[in-house]
Amino acid sequence: MTDQQTAIYGIDGMTCEHCVMSIDEAFRELPGVTDVRVDLVAGGRSTATVTSTEPLDDTAVDAAVDEAGYTLAER
Repeated sequence: MTDQQTAIYGIDGMTCEHCVMSIDEAFRELPGVTDVRVDLVAGGRSTATVTSTEPLDDTAVDAAVDEAGYTLAER
């Protein structure tokens, strides 16, 4: 069985379920991602809990969130 790792990312700028789908898709395109759960806080800081088989590259995560049209919160 492969070890799974979980990371939680704060994301600013999300307002609706379409935003949730965009972020979910952006994270799932990253190598090793096996699950994504997004907690929407419209107008506030939403969170994405991402499970992966390997640590995610911070630069790739930032680029994926930015490409989806949102801002990754400071860690």
